[in-house]
Amino acid sequence: MKHVRVRAALTASIPALASALLLSSCSLVGSGDEPRATESPAPSDGTGEGAETGGPVVLATHESFHLPKKLVKAFEAETGYDLEVRAAGDAGTLATKLSLTADNPIADAAFGIDNTFASRPLGEGAFAEVTTTATPPEEYALPEGGDRLVPIDSANVCVNVDTTWFEQEGLEPPRTLEDLADEQYADLLVTPGASTSSPGMAFFLATVAAFGDDWPDYWTDLLDNGAKVVDGWEDAYYGDFTAGSDNGTRPIVVSYDSSPAFTVDGGESTTAALLDTCFRQVEYAGVLAGADNPEGAAALVDWMLSDEVQSALPESMYVFPVMPGATVPEDWAAFAPQPSDPYEVDPADVDANREQWLTEWTDVISR
Repeated sequence: MKHVRVRAALTASIPALASALLLSSCSLVGSGDEPRATESPAPSDGTGEGAETGGPVVLATHESFHLPKKLVKAFEAETGYDLEVRAAGDAGTLATKLSLTADNPIADAAFGIDNTFASRPLGEGAFAEVTTTATPPEEYALPEGGDRLVPIDSANVCVNVDTTWFEQEGLEPPRTLEDLADEQYADLLVTPGASTSSPGMAFFLATVAAFGDDWPDYWTDLLDNGAKVVDGWEDAYYGDFTAGSDNGTRPIVVSYDSSPAFTVDGGESTTAALLDTCFRQVEYAGVLAGADNPEGAAALVDWMLSDEVQSALPESMYVFPVMPGATVPEDWAAFAPQPSDPYEVDPADVDANREQWLTEWTDVISR
């Protein structure tokens, strides 16, 4: 069955991490018809323990933020804060806005800054220190700024293959990034662009991590082998990928490690993620420095680490929770294994080199 990825942004986009995964039209707080609680919540100190209500708590996020209404209502009832969500574009746009408004924050808290963009708003002083009652595993922490940005979810951008197509053609699927440049896979790969898409940027960063300064040569080999570059993830997955479109002609696509959980047919997935090609994206939340409601913002960040919210993330935003107490759907456990050693690039290196890399990348694909 087809899946609709609401996220985008490790996925969000990166425009540099993309002016896109084109996260521009998603619901903000889920759906549901549960009645709003009519009782006034107990006085609260903003952490659910009760002192006077602090009014609204404003969350700046990317446009793919989505959680079930019943969870949002529970947060509001337990803390006394009304959650107001302000979508600020894709992940890259969000990071830029937070950086430019560090002295005059646009919200109380922010969610959706990922490991490829974190260094800029941190460097601009956009986030304040925050303490949470739960502690995410250290593996998701930023090298710098871990006292200000709290990991909430993770996702891996991976090359996916249409296993049914390869079986029908009697061809072994590729396994590694190097394989994609092999002539037996000529004209079979489609990827969203690094300058226009979050997963496209993540795939590009995987090649930087794998090939170092030789990444331009690798991309030249990919393009010489017929790789197709399109604007966004939806263009690639639902336009060119054989498992995503009846008109697709390419059985290899850049997508996510969770994607095969959405292509299950007859108890088996018709696609697979190549776990040796993945780049890990982690999304963070934090309290904005100078926030009007820092207590509410801290309560909101803490709430996003709760078992209830963490367990809702897979089906709400198609990402993996970071907290070990969370649950994931059975299909994810069966068909969406995570890579044990994904590629990573230090956020500071991304920040320092992003524009130069993208300029060089654009030159390579334009030849």
